Formats: sequence, structure tokens, C-alpha cells
Amino acid sequence: MESYWLSILGVLALCLLSVALAIYSGSSKGFAGKLAGPVIPADDNNPLYRIDRVHMNSVEALAPFVVSAVLAMMAGVGPVTLAVLVWIHLAIRLMHMAIYLRGGNAAKGGSVRTILYVSGALVTLVLILVTGWAALR
Repeated sequence: MESYWLSILGVLALCLLSVALAIYSGSSKGFAGKLAGPVIPADDNNPLYRIDRVHMNSVEALAPFVVSAVLAMMAGVGPVTLAVLVWIHLAIRLMHMAIYLRGGNAAKGGSVRTILYVSGALVTLVLILVTGWAALR
């Protein structure tokens, strides 16, 4: 596992990002006097909604990516290949978060935010395929 240290740090950063966003979302709702759960109105112009959605997006993306990354280590995917995929995914998640939290036109669906979300999903798909290939060799 020593050779995967860079990937492990990247995966831990993804997990930390998700936890930090959970705390940010929960505290933002609390300070606004809102209850836990969905934010209404569900509108990209509502900052509380964007905070909640960026957290939910991080949670949705986290499980398939982390499971695939761990399986990649077990299957013997090259450490450099895995590290590149992990850090690309982390960079995409951070850009997605920054754009969505900032708001404006780039944060609206069908825009830069959507491109970043789909890009993260594509990196996950590549990771799954690379891991499957390594497991079959």
C-alpha cells in the first residue's frame, strides 16, 4: 500500500471535503433557522439550496469513486495511474464546489457546473474500467 500513498491522501481529501460540506450545510441551515432536510425553495438563486446541493453532490459522487479507488489498489492498478485519476477527480469536485457555492449563471444547471459534474462521473467511469481491466489480467 506504500506505493499508493498519493492516492490515499487524495481519497482522504475527498472524504474530508464531504464531511466539511456536511458541517457547512448543517450549520448554515441552523443559523438560518431552517430544519434539517431539503431546502425550500429549491432554486439555484437560494444560497442555502446551493450549499445543500453541493454537499449532496459530493456525497453522491463519493461512494462510487472511493469504492472503485480501493478496489483499484486491491487489483493492482498502477500507482501513478490511480493517483492521476484521484487528483483529477478531486480537482473537479473542488471546482464544482467553488462554482456552485459562488452562484450566478455558471452555477445554474446545464452550464459549467453540469459539465464539471459529468466530468467527475466520467473520471469515475474511467477508474471503474481501469480497475476492471486490472482485475481481469
